[in-house]
Amino acid sequence: MKLFYRRYGKQGNQPLIILHGLFGISDNWVTYGRRIAMEGFEVFIPDQRNHGRSPRSETFNYIALTEDLFDFIDDNNIINPIIMGHSMGGKVAMMFALENPEFTKKLIVIDISLKAYGPRKSHLKIIEAMKKLNVKDIKSRREAETILSQWIKEERVRLFILKNLHRKPDGTFEWLINIDAIENNLDRMFDGIQTLTQYQKPTLFIRGELSDYILPEDYKSIRYNFPNAEIVTIEGASHWVHAEAPEKFYQITYGFLTGNPSWYKNNFNYG
Repeated sequence: MKLFYRRYGKQGNQPLIILHGLFGISDNWVTYGRRIAMEGFEVFIPDQRNHGRSPRSETFNYIALTEDLFDFIDDNNIINPIIMGHSMGGKVAMMFALENPEFTKKLIVIDISLKAYGPRKSHLKIIEAMKKLNVKDIKSRREAETILSQWIKEERVRLFILKNLHRKPDGTFEWLINIDAIENNLDRMFDGIQTLTQYQKPTLFIRGELSDYILPEDYKSIRYNFPNAEIVTIEGASHWVHAEAPEKFYQITYGFLTGNPSWYKNNFNYG
């Protein structure tokens, strides 16, 4: 599968691949990607399958997503990349690194662990709201947000979802996301990673203090599969740590990416 992607930075610099989460899109990471590219990185931000401008498929699971990443790296001749992933993207990054450690330099996992998660009503609510919105009839994004507010009360979540709303040349709107495929395979997005394989290279886990995706009791299993893992907590942030605390997130990842982590180790809850 040929994934759509955005690229920033000078060709030949250290490659960094950023993987968005469920309901996400490459556009979510443009500001960060452009900024970190100025520090000497060649940044690749793909839309994962069934998201954004990438192809759609009825097959939607972590095996397929990991294979897509392998093909993306091969197709673009990316050598020894650092891989960063948020939520669903973080689980894809972990699977890829555990299966292909020789093809990666470092790993950054954002607010997700290896464990399986139970069904999350919030995800079902988002899907229901997107399906209720008749995108063919709306005239503006403001109108779409007003309608979505009936079912999605959190403004931050509404704006996140509306990143997927695309205006076509004829002025009508469409969703840049395969809602049906995601709904039909939603349970698979909560699958865990069960393997005795260990990834020995540098790894950074970033968790939000207010999120339940990575809990202190998860640290043991994380450090089994990732013996060199560093775990950093951003206080006051939830699952969307990169959006809620962008400067703190940038400083943490910059320190890890450049090999100079003293700043975040001295300023954050470091596990």
